[in-house]
Amino acid sequence: MTCRRAVLSSTPARGRHVSRGRGRLDRADDSDFLDTWEAMEDLVEAGLVRAIGVSNFNKAQVEAVLHKPGLRHKPAVNQIECHPYLTQEPLIAFCHSHDIVVTGYSPLGSPDRPWATPDEPNLLKDPKIQAIADAHEKTPAQILIRFNIQRNVVVIPKSSKPHRIKENFEVFDFKLSVEEMESILSFNRNWRALSMTWGAKHKDFPLNDEY
Repeated sequence: MTCRRAVLSSTPARGRHVSRGRGRLDRADDSDFLDTWEAMEDLVEAGLVRAIGVSNFNKAQVEAVLHKPGLRHKPAVNQIECHPYLTQEPLIAFCHSHDIVVTGYSPLGSPDRPWATPDEPNLLKDPKIQAIADAHEKTPAQILIRFNIQRNVVVIPKSSKPHRIKENFEVFDFKLSVEEMESILSFNRNWRALSMTWGAKHKDFPLNDEY
């Protein structure tokens, strides 16, 4: 069976590079993601994948790929965390300007992440999101999913409950108004559910740049 797509992440892989107990990278990495991208281009040329993309790449890293000498295939997608508390407007605009699809993971803010603390924000319990949901007779999750759909962001919510999975698809029978979209965009606080601090000292850690 052949794979249909491949994605290159700018956050280093966990495992043998991570110190046990500390959860952080414990040694240097001399890899170059442009070399990895070239190898992924070979996969396309060999017919093993149809498209290749990146994940968690910031603007400078995407530009590095786009300006790679001898580039054969540009990224089809950049997969990033995206929700009303992390709207990612500049990065989304940049990707769209280069015809790169943006996929937004954690669109609900990953409220069930094991390391969440009681004092951290919870999008599903935000009263302003709830008010918009009530106005449309929808759930907060459906509002959050619809928000990114209207921004031309591919949404990948996750659930293990069949009724929630069904609800996640029931977002095409209503539309958020311009005022509601602007209101939700104003909730941005540059807060990440997945801060990936375990890789913060890696040379290619993408979250040190503004976007």
